[in-house]
Amino acid sequence: MADQAIHFDDGAGYEQYMGRWSQLAGNTFLHWLAPASGLRWLDVGCGNGAFTEMVVERHAPASMHGVDPAEGQLAFARSRPAARVAQFRQGDAMSLPFADDMFDVAVMPLVIFFVPDPARGVAEMVRVVSPGGAVTAYAWDMCGGGFPYEALQVEMRAMGIAVPVPPSRDASRMDAMRSVWTGAGLDAVKTREIRVERTFADFDEFWATILMGPSVGPQLRRMAPDETALLKARMRARLPADATGRITYGAWANAVKGRVP
Repeated sequence: MADQAIHFDDGAGYEQYMGRWSQLAGNTFLHWLAPASGLRWLDVGCGNGAFTEMVVERHAPASMHGVDPAEGQLAFARSRPAARVAQFRQGDAMSLPFADDMFDVAVMPLVIFFVPDPARGVAEMVRVVSPGGAVTAYAWDMCGGGFPYEALQVEMRAMGIAVPVPPSRDASRMDAMRSVWTGAGLDAVKTREIRVERTFADFDEFWATILMGPSVGPQLRRMAPDETALLKARMRARLPADATGRITYGAWANAVKGRVP
């Protein structure tokens, strides 16, 4: 089967599927970034606001803006407590709807592999960040197996089931991120790997979670019962439960930061 496009329509479902993973990686990312309080933030590809809320709760921003193309995601973001501070609007990462030098920090959390032209997206972040400000990102290592549901996608493809591929998955490589950041003229470019683990109460919770995913949920829901049973068996073998039935496994992301000259 051919690969399919990925559509982000369900903010609540995405919260269970990816929002929690994003926050796990975001914890380490924000500690590494070590931002001061009172900064002007832009969350590019803010989705349902999972990362935005972390910034609002922990770093007392002077202002917080989120931009995303999916209105379904933005509707969920606007329902979060962070919306008392953050402003969310629809927009394109490659043509940000903001003036030059408007922010102190711009971040792309788990987004760069969805941007058709990553270099253009980073150039846009550079444009809207003031001199001395930070342009940053973290992204699942899609090429190195770091995506949280990589094992599931491997098994689906082995069964001939279509799995969507982000348009710029190579942009998640550490060397690619460093190259784009230096190519954008940023100073003091640094990178690091972020490793996280998530625990599901049991296999049923894991399965219910992946059914909410925009990348695989539609395909899983269309599968015949015998295909579903086979895929579940293969996943149980890949992700064995502990004595209490819990499933714990890891994922990893690459992170980058640079300073606008």
